[in-house]
Amino acid sequence: MTFVTTKDGAQIFYKDWGPKSAQPIVFHHGWPLSSDDWETQMLFFVGKGYRVIAHDRRGHGRSSQVSDGHDMDHYAADVAAVVQHLDLRNAVHVGHSTGGGEAARYVASYGENRVAKLVLISAVPPLMLKTEANPDGLPIEVFDGLRKQLAANRSQFYLDFASGPFYGYNRPGTKASQAVIWNWWRQGMMGSAKAHYEGIKAFSETDFSDDLRRITVPTLVMHGDDDQIVPVADSAPLSAKLLKQSTLKIYERLPHGMCTTNADLVNAELLAFVAA
Repeated sequence: MTFVTTKDGAQIFYKDWGPKSAQPIVFHHGWPLSSDDWETQMLFFVGKGYRVIAHDRRGHGRSSQVSDGHDMDHYAADVAAVVQHLDLRNAVHVGHSTGGGEAARYVASYGENRVAKLVLISAVPPLMLKTEANPDGLPIEVFDGLRKQLAANRSQFYLDFASGPFYGYNRPGTKASQAVIWNWWRQGMMGSAKAHYEGIKAFSETDFSDDLRRITVPTLVMHGDDDQIVPVADSAPLSAKLLKQSTLKIYERLPHGMCTTNADLVNAELLAFVAA
């Protein structure tokens, strides 16, 4: 397997498929998953002649289960280590959910001279948590509840999360895919409980407003209006306003996990944006 060792000793697993001379597309996965969550998109784009890269965030998937560094600054620095190791240039970065926050922090802090475009899908920026400055955010009790469930029975919590709100399988008339549910559970259980527990704070309490303001590359912001994990009203439209070059697309009735449930639509939208 392929790994990069970071400055603080974490080993970050990554996949790198396709011609080394082709334009790279870098995928950033959501919480508490792994690079495996991008398989449909990676196969699609490598089939179109692109070079596709995805890593497992520290404490997730096959990356090392280090005790520390489960915050956005370390996440972005780990991405920078992978990008530098592979010497990726003119790259398109695509982030889903927590990965959208990671991608935004990376592009703002490290990536402007290596990045061509950015895509945020069902992403956590600008800020999920309800504060005085963000009154429409989610109250801290929501995230305390996630931590409580994770600590009490992580396996059951992950099974319930994937079976219900993540993919919208709790909506009337929706047919759940047991294979999708178990694949989500498999990815989650591969990772570290400590990394996932502390990652809740990272994705919910990090304010990405300044990151978004610093980003100058063209950015596509995609979100489903039935996202039960990252409510659309307090995320995508606000991010689009802060970005210098943004295209906002909101999709009716699509859930948080739309990269899986509506992969054909998402892949076509991504290809149109990347190739433009």
